[in-house]
Amino acid sequence: MFLHEGLGCLEMWRDFPDRLASATGCGALLYSRLGYGASDPVRGPRLVAFMHDEALDVLPAVIERFELQEVVLFGHSDGASIAVIYAGARLAPVRALILEAPHVFVETICTEKIARIAEEYETTRLRERLTRYHGDNTDSMFRTWTDVWLRPEFQRWNIQECLPAIQSPVLVVQGEDDEYGTLAQVDAVLTGVKGPADSLVLPRCGHSPHAAHADEVLEAGSRFVRQALGR
Repeated sequence: MFLHEGLGCLEMWRDFPDRLASATGCGALLYSRLGYGASDPVRGPRLVAFMHDEALDVLPAVIERFELQEVVLFGHSDGASIAVIYAGARLAPVRALILEAPHVFVETICTEKIARIAEEYETTRLRERLTRYHGDNTDSMFRTWTDVWLRPEFQRWNIQECLPAIQSPVLVVQGEDDEYGTLAQVDAVLTGVKGPADSLVLPRCGHSPHAAHADEVLEAGSRFVRQALGR
């Protein structure tokens, strides 16, 4: 299952899920969260606990709806945080997790970047680029997401308490030049989980390694999944 980033959606993964599924012999399930892509619009402001709500209510419902038994989660950014919360709650077994650019606590580098893109949304072609993927959802999606991340009370958001309950194999993927987070996020995951954990840290790479360094992420990810599934 692929869980997209905070400004992402199903279509923005492009062909990466198909490539990883083919390389591992797995199926691939993708969906756009509420308010993203072609999904129904979100109503009202996002709650500080919006990622917990997604992980503990929506994701289990999707897994049940499709009757999934052997689940590997590939989460990107907010999607990686959602995967951490879900796996840490131990609602159902997770075979493995690939966490790309995860957030397990809030860093100043992240909120400063989000504040900058909130300004860019009003002054550059960012809105136009996002509209290609999110259509009528674009304004509400962007403004509710930036609003919640920049609220003072969100600066205390922290999910490191979820990590010790994770015993499934974990692969953390991070770009050295990620503008939303530092390698402290990687270290927190690697030292916090109880199961086997490894990392792929890519030089000259920003927040979306699967797009910027697709071949390297595909190779490491497929090797990790095959090993986790005993293939």
